[in-house]
Amino acid sequence: ALKDIVAFAGGERTTNYRIRDWLVSRQRYWGCPIPVVYDPEGNPHLIPAEHLPWKLPTDVDFTPNGSSPLSTSVELKERVTRIFGEGWTPEYDTLDTFVDSSWYYLRYLAPTEEHAFSDSTLMKRWLPVNRYSGGSEHTTMHLLYARFFHKALFDMALVPTPEPFYERFNRGLIMGTDGQKMSKSKGNVVNPDEFVQKYGSDAVRMYLAFIGPYNEPGSYPWNLDGVEAMRRFLDRVYSMRELVGDVEVTEAIARALAQATMKVTEDTERFKMNTALSALMVLVRALEELDQVPRAAYQTLLTLLAPYAPHLADHLWHVTGGEGTVHKVSWPELQEISLTSVTVAVQVNGKRRGEITIAPDATETEALLAARALPAVEAALGHIPPSRTIYVPGRILNLVAAQGQ
Repeated sequence: ALKDIVAFAGGERTTNYRIRDWLVSRQRYWGCPIPVVYDPEGNPHLIPAEHLPWKLPTDVDFTPNGSSPLSTSVELKERVTRIFGEGWTPEYDTLDTFVDSSWYYLRYLAPTEEHAFSDSTLMKRWLPVNRYSGGSEHTTMHLLYARFFHKALFDMALVPTPEPFYERFNRGLIMGTDGQKMSKSKGNVVNPDEFVQKYGSDAVRMYLAFIGPYNEPGSYPWNLDGVEAMRRFLDRVYSMRELVGDVEVTEAIARALAQATMKVTEDTERFKMNTALSALMVLVRALEELDQVPRAAYQTLLTLLAPYAPHLADHLWHVTGGEGTVHKVSWPELQEISLTSVTVAVQVNGKRRGEITIAPDATETEALLAARALPAVEAALGHIPPSRTIYVPGRILNLVAAQGQ
């Protein structure tokens, strides 16, 4: 259709970009000072390189007076007069803070570099940034500005990559206890410092990790019960130290360790911290059933726990004879799990009635025979065959009772 219109009306097809000027000056103190001065005729001039960096003055009066705070600085005015002469005046506005944050990831690589904005060798090693996490509002704000800066720097051959970030995802929002967005005006702001003082930073850290998947946007109300639950879990891990001894790791525990390592590794890498912690809880329950916990198994637990509860994990690592710090220990290797048996939950009409232990490759018939040997299952079925069997090998067996049962 566009080709027909062009052919009929004449002219040519063009793309009209909705580009607008970016006003970067701000009438506030907190921001990078604009390196510009004005001569007595009011013409702007850039600050010469030998006078950079052009630093913010500290003798500023923040009382509102209708002008930028920097206009109250005697030191800034005297600095300009000393360098440029009488009648010259400084620029009193500061730059929008986005001007700084648009390239902060580059400065992080070499924050003490005095002769360049970053280090070219380190940029080649580390760029692009693997993942950029932020709120949804960043899509049309910071992300837009950062890409603009980076692409301009790339065109100037000052950065090695055309894009600043490999991947970006939104993150969830912690709400107040009333389910509303935290706000001072609503009086529902939660101060995490109070919870850190009472329950410890590890418990608060784990609660935030467990509250929901980090890689999926969502809103999660702050829940004191959740923080307390995490503290109780950590207390259980702490109490378990008294059961640690130099005993052999059984096949069942080796399997539990392998399953936990696989789950924690994969889910942490996918930013699904909540399910990674669930796997650790399963492992802790398995270890709690033992009369004596193998030292190797307990220290593997601590290694997996360390990213989530760094303080307690490192303390218990030392208590149980670990050398150095747990945070420098190699991550447990992923091992293929050779299962000689699996535990399968058995349901009747969707309600759990027990569990069976069968071979991993057991057929549906074999699983059904094992299930019907359970008195609770047979009673729920009314001692007659089920009308339907739903079997997921290695996971669950759901039996639908005949009509009337």
